[in-house]
Amino acid sequence: MATVKTRQKGRFPGETAEYRRARNRLLKSEIELRRQQEAVAAQRRKLPLGGEVAEDYVFDASMPGDKEFTTIRLSQLFQPGKDTLFLYNFMFPNAVGTMNPCPACTSIIDAIDGAARHVVQRVNFAVVAKAPIAKFRQHARRRGWRHAQLLSSANNTFNVDYRAEGADTQQFPMAHVFVRRGKKIRHFWSSELWFAPPEPNQDMRHVDFMWPMWSMFDATPKGRGASWGPELKY
Repeated sequence: MATVKTRQKGRFPGETAEYRRARNRLLKSEIELRRQQEAVAAQRRKLPLGGEVAEDYVFDASMPGDKEFTTIRLSQLFQPGKDTLFLYNFMFPNAVGTMNPCPACTSIIDAIDGAARHVVQRVNFAVVAKAPIAKFRQHARRRGWRHAQLLSSANNTFNVDYRAEGADTQQFPMAHVFVRRGKKIRHFWSSELWFAPPEPNQDMRHVDFMWPMWSMFDATPKGRGASWGPELKY
């Protein structure tokens, strides 16, 4: 990012003194939030390594534009020179009659797919769903995804093992980070805020860090709204 050499202080056109006083108070809060966000990130980076992954899971795999399907092991998702893997569990069930992709998860990957070209310069990235890979790729093509690595866990226990599937086969939207140390793969972090009780009139916000539209809404007078959510069609 280019260095900002000067920053103007002052007012925007037409603003009142009342507005500027209130905005400066808000700015102090935004600075404190920025500091707290970095403090939490630093605490996360200091986590000890989690449990060793006991199984080299085999996933059905595809890129959105691929003509053929293939299989890939978890260990093969680590490209040379990259010892970190970010996986997103996409809510797309595998039960007959309920094979509908989650609109919320869809809106997340709508945004992340474009960013994936940048993300994979530093870490490995893939999206895993319980639905068969053909169904998942079909959905990806409808959405115009081009860059995200698609995986299906239909034939393994990854979702159950890593808390992205309930006892009733309900799917959960979880983000995970794994690291490779030598020949071993270790779990590092998952978005466990999903399991924490939410604040009043809020949802869990466990993957908002990768879901940019909410931050955009937060900057507007009406905020996120009480009941609005993304849809597959408008």
